[in-house]
Amino acid sequence: MRMHVDFSPLYRSSIGFDRLASQLESASDSNSQGGYPPYNIELLDENSYRITMAVAGFSRTDLDIQSHANALLIKGNKPAEREDRQFLYQGIAERGFERRFQLADHVKVTGATLENGLLHVDLVREIPEAMKPRNIEIQSGA
Repeated sequence: MRMHVDFSPLYRSSIGFDRLASQLESASDSNSQGGYPPYNIELLDENSYRITMAVAGFSRTDLDIQSHANALLIKGNKPAEREDRQFLYQGIAERGFERRFQLADHVKVTGATLENGLLHVDLVREIPEAMKPRNIEIQSGA
């Protein structure tokens, strides 16, 4: 059973939280993407992450990764299969996909590798110097 949550009260009664409400809506809609392809999100250290996606049967040319603003989009497009093949059983999915990830502020994609049917996308959180805590020197009175 799928439950729909109405976030419109957040838009009416708060200012500056519209982005948060949009993220909540997109997170609830992301369940409609199904489970294909399966993926893991791994925390490597305090500021490093890795998304590992099972993309067996896809080559590097079949995959497209785009990072824009706070969104990461991974697409897989399989070329048309030969129609002269006759399967008795087809358990390997050979369909295209589109998977979206919402990235937090200051999270950047640093690279991607394809190894043994697994696509690894590395991310790092880079907090600007202006936002990091800093010590304030206490001076004595004149």
